[in-house]
Amino acid sequence: MSATANYHPPPPSQPPFSDSDSDSDTDNFHIGSDLSNSIFKAYLEFSSSSSSSSSSSITAVDLSKIQSFLTSSSSGALSCLICLERIRPSDPTWSCSSLCFALFHLFCIQSWARQSSELSAARASARLPITAEVAAKQATWNCPKCRFSYSKSQIPKSYLCFCGKLQDPPSDNPWILPHSCGEICNRQLPNNCGHFCLLLCHPGPCPSCPKSIKTRCFCGSVEDFRRCGFKNFSCNQPCNKLLDCNKHRCSEICHPGTCPPCRARDIYCCRCGKKEEEKDCCDRDFRCENECKKLLNCEKHLCERGCHAGDCGECPLQGKQSCPCGKRVYEGMPCDVAAPVCGATCNKLLNCGFHRCPERCHKGPCVETCRIMVKKSCRCGGLKKEVPCYQDLSCERKCLRTRDCGRHACKRRCCDGNCPPCPEVCNKRLRCKNHKCPAPCHRGACAPCPVIVTISCACGETHFEVPCGTEMDQKPPKCRKLCKITPLCRHASNLKPHRCHYGACPQCRLLCEEEYPCGHKCNLRCHGPRPPPNPEFMLKPKKKKLNHQNECTPGTPCPPCPELVWKPCVGQHIGAERMMVCSDRARFSCDNLCGNLLPCGNHYCTKTCHSLEIQSSSSGYHKRSESCEECNLPCQKERMPKCSHPCPLPCHPGECPPCKVLVKRSCHCGAMVHAFECIYYNSLSEKDQVAVRSCGGPCHRKLPNCTHLCPETCHVGQCPAPDKCSKRVTVRCKCQTLKKEWVCQDVQAAYRDTGRDPNDISKNQFGLGLLPCNSNCKSKKQEVDSSLQLRKPKVLEKKDPEIEKHGPKRRKRRDRIQEDKQVSRLQKFVATMKRLLLFIIIVVALMAVTYYGYKGLLRLSDWMNDIEAQRERRRHPRI
Repeated sequence: MSATANYHPPPPSQPPFSDSDSDSDTDNFHIGSDLSNSIFKAYLEFSSSSSSSSSSSITAVDLSKIQSFLTSSSSGALSCLICLERIRPSDPTWSCSSLCFALFHLFCIQSWARQSSELSAARASARLPITAEVAAKQATWNCPKCRFSYSKSQIPKSYLCFCGKLQDPPSDNPWILPHSCGEICNRQLPNNCGHFCLLLCHPGPCPSCPKSIKTRCFCGSVEDFRRCGFKNFSCNQPCNKLLDCNKHRCSEICHPGTCPPCRARDIYCCRCGKKEEEKDCCDRDFRCENECKKLLNCEKHLCERGCHAGDCGECPLQGKQSCPCGKRVYEGMPCDVAAPVCGATCNKLLNCGFHRCPERCHKGPCVETCRIMVKKSCRCGGLKKEVPCYQDLSCERKCLRTRDCGRHACKRRCCDGNCPPCPEVCNKRLRCKNHKCPAPCHRGACAPCPVIVTISCACGETHFEVPCGTEMDQKPPKCRKLCKITPLCRHASNLKPHRCHYGACPQCRLLCEEEYPCGHKCNLRCHGPRPPPNPEFMLKPKKKKLNHQNECTPGTPCPPCPELVWKPCVGQHIGAERMMVCSDRARFSCDNLCGNLLPCGNHYCTKTCHSLEIQSSSSGYHKRSESCEECNLPCQKERMPKCSHPCPLPCHPGECPPCKVLVKRSCHCGAMVHAFECIYYNSLSEKDQVAVRSCGGPCHRKLPNCTHLCPETCHVGQCPAPDKCSKRVTVRCKCQTLKKEWVCQDVQAAYRDTGRDPNDISKNQFGLGLLPCNSNCKSKKQEVDSSLQLRKPKVLEKKDPEIEKHGPKRRKRRDRIQEDKQVSRLQKFVATMKRLLLFIIIVVALMAVTYYGYKGLLRLSDWMNDIEAQRERRRHPRI
């Protein structure tokens, strides 16, 4: 609910509107319009004939109070400030006729006035020295709103109309304003112009006098025709009146009242003429801080007065003189001779006002403090004591009387019984439930909340006032003007204008038709932003039943596109499309194999269909959001030129690199091994390969029928003419006594003649036994056999020590270790006892740890139970 102190009065010709949205309020609206026209008719006709240019604006201001009352009355928002209940047309009322013109129930204001006057009389009789009867007659009461003071005799006793002419005005006539007599007001207008109000009986103050008169401005230089109620005006020219100094003129703009003091700067002398200062003209008569010091008429003394104008006067010491106490008078003494003291008691009245000075006649003032001991009592009468006369006596006792408020004690030290008013603030919650009482602590009911809440429409043209606390139960006034808020949605230029309203503007009913990035258009009802409601005109929210849910919340972006489109799978496979919502960004897999060519360019991805994002169609490559599998197979391409070595690289695009593997190839005879790069060797022709593999030396291959090597240069294939070896071979008899040299091919021929194959003869036996033995061979054979027999036993005897001597070293080391490991029985016993003692120590340690650990757990449990018991005792102490 908005609460504002600023009025936005409508033109008086505009009728007040009903606050109800129902069709039944139409009659009330027409009635309010007719009442407004009938009440203001005579006043507006007279004002229209005024020649003043500002008459229309002044009229609107004058009639704002009455217009607000009419609006509140027609909308049922008129409330009593005391009881905060609605004022019905049939309820007796009373209105304040001084300042606020507020309307109250007659019974409420009578009760309020009686209570206020009784409380005022009680306070006056308690604080002032008057009787209760006099206090009751002089008691006053205040208006609950403007606090204007009324006497007790002014307590309303009857129900009168607004102008006070008719008692108990009718309430059943719908064409007369409630609580009004329907006649011309005829009350005297303000400012005592001598004219009377022309409106019908109305609430609120009478408007300013609409008659036109000839009047002058404040300074009197301009004469013009003005309305009588606003006859005082300013011509906005310099005042130019002669100021009090009769020297300068007023330079202010034409203003009411007296002219301000003259501020012209100049140099002026003080009254005695000794000092000159620059002063304002209004401060030209000033006194300096010096004494006069002029010689008096006696020409013996100086003037002791301050700065002054005129003569200093006669010498005060001339003529009769008296002693300081004034008891003895001396006549004829010169002024320069001081009067002597008389020697009697001074007896002047001291400052206390009760005792006299006990000193002898003396010059100068008497003692300031009277030190005569007197018996005094404190203000509250609880303490009596002899103290010096100048000293006040007070006790430390606190006053326990209740103050006028009836709630707080006085608590003032040594109170004389006249307790001061309570300084505390009442601070009670008022009936409006929005504010607290700001008045000093008092007795009786608090004054009503003086705040008046203005309830107006959004544009502020139609409004009415209600007391604070009733605003939440009121309805806003119904305004007939068009709404001035510009719509914020995209259909602002196509929307129809609507009337002024409370809260936010109604929602746009057109279709949104905003284009999505996908190209479709939003087919929902417009959900663009709505202008926010002005917080000054927010009403109490009402519970409304929603028959249907809005398609979209206003001020929110368009929902995702709901159109159905065919969408491909993440792998862009043909024939795997599905029908989906356009805004659904969920991507699906068709469960087929990916099938995309791997980076190697030789194999295809075997993963299940996965997302593949196309980056550029012109570049010809894809950027995968989920990469295809990596090809981990070895390169299986055929190398060119062909070779038996596989490519050392993993599977890769393009041609394989040249094979750099070294190929070992022996020469034709097998005597040498050549190392060639595979690419070099395989790129040669067969003829070149044969030429490259030849070592260039002898063949070095053994002939098949003898033990000799091929005499040819290293060649391919079988050695030529293996049966025609020309090497010399030593031929022996069986006992190897006889020997001869034959050609190798003759030896082969001799073996063939004997029926033996030369290939079966070993190299050591080749040529052996081809010669026949003779007689010399037999004797020699016997000698050889005898010598062999003699050698045989010696050789056998020498073998055993050699075997013992040259035995394996590992066996000897193992034997030594076994000999070292042999220990005595005593050592075994000692080792066994050590093991047994260690086992006993471990068992004892485990038992001790278990025992003391169990004891510690018991102690910890007892300690925790004690702590918990102490907490329980603190939490629930025994009474």
